[in-house]
Amino acid sequence: MSATSRNADLDPQARRRILTVLFLGVFMAALDVAIIAPAVPALRDAFGIDNSQIGMVTIVFSLFIMSSTTLMAALSDRYGRRPIYLLCVAGFALGSLVIAFAPSFWVVLLGRAIQGFSAGGVNPTASAVVGDVFPPAERGKALGLIGATFGMAFLLGPLVASLILAVLSWHWIFLINLPVAAVVLWLGNRNLPRVGASGSPAPIDWPGILLVAATLSCLVLGINRVIDKSLGVTLWPALLAIAALCVPALIAVERRAARPVVPLNLFTTRQLALTYILCVGAGFGMGSVVFISSVAVAGLGIAAKQAGMLLLPLVVVSAAGSMGFGRLLNTLGSRLVMLIGFGTLAAGSAMLPLTGTGLGLWVFMPASMLVGLGVGIVVGGTLRTIVLNEVGAEQRAAAQGLINVSISVGSLLVVAALSTLADARGGGMSGLAVAYLTASAMMAVMFLLSLGLKAHGEEMGVAVATGEATGA
Repeated sequence: MSATSRNADLDPQARRRILTVLFLGVFMAALDVAIIAPAVPALRDAFGIDNSQIGMVTIVFSLFIMSSTTLMAALSDRYGRRPIYLLCVAGFALGSLVIAFAPSFWVVLLGRAIQGFSAGGVNPTASAVVGDVFPPAERGKALGLIGATFGMAFLLGPLVASLILAVLSWHWIFLINLPVAAVVLWLGNRNLPRVGASGSPAPIDWPGILLVAATLSCLVLGINRVIDKSLGVTLWPALLAIAALCVPALIAVERRAARPVVPLNLFTTRQLALTYILCVGAGFGMGSVVFISSVAVAGLGIAAKQAGMLLLPLVVVSAAGSMGFGRLLNTLGSRLVMLIGFGTLAAGSAMLPLTGTGLGLWVFMPASMLVGLGVGIVVGGTLRTIVLNEVGAEQRAAAQGLINVSISVGSLLVVAALSTLADARGGGMSGLAVAYLTASAMMAVMFLLSLGLKAHGEEMGVAVATGEATGA
């Protein structure tokens, strides 16, 4: 009996236990992203650093999470989901421990690098496990629940961080990951299937892995202009040019690789190629949320410390949208779900500029909630389910890893684009209005592209055929 066949024979209770392990691991990584913002002032004071230096805490994490995603996904396809998932969780805990006991800021950055490198494998491996153990009809619901962890994390993160800082020190913001990781490791060791991916004698694609890391590193550093800020020189065009030159080199290397880290066949079908483009759009929509609190400050005259509270309905709606549309995926089909998601994002983004016209909360709250709902839908389980239904078991983690990379690229692009647009118009509400009208136009483009996805009946036929072929 094949590995995937044995996974398909799991009873519903075993699947629920597996889903619990996956949920906790992804939630731990997501919570650390959301919980770091309230810790920034404490870190700045503890190590005597300025605002440009503290920004490295986020940039280093993003750089390493993007660079490791394809590697961890490839290792998961090669050696199995269980050992790689548990290794990533353990690595994340190690990074948290390094930060908590860091004697200097550079050690903090080392810990964030370890965290990011480990977190890069958590989400794609978890999504691949869902493809291994859940039948096609249940994948959307399971991935929708996992996708909702991000909304829950951003809802609970600031609250948990505030409570910890009020009672304890900033160190405990990172130490809290240790008991969570211990629970995930214990439950994962007991419940995650010991099979599920096919080992291969083919050598690891190290040239491909290094080129992916170089491409993404130059992209991250170029978009964020990290070196420019640190050295006072303009190098971001050169970094972006290097990233662009690495792409054809990567394609050439992957064509010759026995088992490529970025399988080029994932871009040869319309459904998959379109899905990865939509992932960039989903990341663009998700990243645009960063500036909504600025809209509240500029358009409503609310203090910056209070603006975050106005985003709580957005987060709640986002989590509900992810779970709700995950359950509706098999009824509506991925094309209709993505149309609803990007349409909602376009409408909400177009309404946000009206905040500064005197309508105040009457337009801000519904607009922000529409954005939250749209983000929950497009970043939830739909795009991941499409990919699971289109690829075989031996490429599931690699295919899911590309989703993470695509979403991250979109998030980086939107932060750079919207901040540039807003500053070019003098900042304030007028600049933010232009930025969000641009975001709305981008979401409208994604809406039109979603029309190219397969119809519901054709899509379900492929899912059943893939499930039968892989035994999952």
